[in-house]
Amino acid sequence: MSVQRKRYSAEEKTKEATEARKGQNTLNELAAEYGGQPSQITQWKKQAMEEISTGFSGGRVRRERTDEALVASLYQEIGQLKMEMDWLKKSQLGGWKRRGR
Repeated sequence: MSVQRKRYSAEEKTKEATEARKGQNTLNELAAEYGGQPSQITQWKKQAMEEISTGFSGGRVRRERTDEALVASLYQEIGQLKMEMDWLKKSQLGGWKRRGR
C-alpha cells in the first residue's frame, strides 16, 4: 500500500513559516497543529527568509538564478550532443575502414 504525500499550498507554507518566525510556539507544536514535520517547517522558514531578502530587488536576483540554471542546462546539453557526435564520427569511420578492405 502506497502512502500519498500531502501537498501544501503556498498559503499554508507561508502561514507556517510566519508562525515559526514569530517563535511563539516550538517547531514540534507547529508540526502537531498543522500536521507537518518540524524539519519541513524549518526549510519553509529558511526559504521564506531568502525570498524576503530578494523581494524588493525587483526580481533581478531571481532572474539571475534562473539564467544561471538555464546556462548550466544548455552547457550540459551541448556536452551531451558533442559526445554523441564524436561517437557517431568514430562509428562511421570504423565502418568506412572495414568497407575499404
